[in-house]
Amino acid sequence: MELFYALPAHIDRSGKRILLDGDEFHHLVRVLRKKTGDRIQVTDGCGLHLEVLVTAVGKHELEGDIVAERMMARPHTRVTVALSLLKAPQRFDFFLEKATELGISRIIPMITARTVAQPTGERVVKKLVRWRNIMLSAARQSRRYYLPEIGEPISFGTVAALEGFDCRLIPYELSAEPPSSFACTGGKTLFLVGGEGGFTAEEVIQAKAAGFSEISFGRSILRAETAAIFAVSLVRARLLEQAEEEDWL
Repeated sequence: MELFYALPAHIDRSGKRILLDGDEFHHLVRVLRKKTGDRIQVTDGCGLHLEVLVTAVGKHELEGDIVAERMMARPHTRVTVALSLLKAPQRFDFFLEKATELGISRIIPMITARTVAQPTGERVVKKLVRWRNIMLSAARQSRRYYLPEIGEPISFGTVAALEGFDCRLIPYELSAEPPSSFACTGGKTLFLVGGEGGFTAEEVIQAKAAGFSEISFGRSILRAETAAIFAVSLVRARLLEQAEEEDWL
């Protein structure tokens, strides 16, 4: 059964009522033809799982009664990828979709020395809306109870100074360190991934000075979005090996 998303402001837990509108309404009513009396599964994207009985279907919104609820445990393994904004926006969008399906926890759009696309002002706001819609659609596909976090683009230096991670890694084409050298499960991991042209030598030095460890993704040179997706896939593969995938999505 598909999982749908409602804004926290549209969930009245004390009154046992819920409202869905926008894209979720369109998918429920126009595509799946849900009607009064049907039951659906809903989350707020923050771990709340609701079983809902549809009570009214209007022109632009659906209302329902909450008949059961529970909180889903937040995954212990959490992966953040800071990826440089890319010259071709559709490649960054592709990463957002696939990384969300694979279980990423947070995405940091990053500005590096070689970043070409550097949106500001209203363009950033529009991009955030599009990015979140892409991630929401992918999360619905993969039945995720915790939506990935994403915010405005920040500089490489700001990302390099972030703390609170158990493992901080920078994939680097000249590195000989295999992924097996690092423990990426059971905690919080941050990957830095450069854009077209990769990181400058100065950025690699800066990251290492900040406590990042270099890691190799193999001899072949991967596109930025491919390397970023590979980073998330790497952690998920390890969880599958350990039979702990439920600690991921």
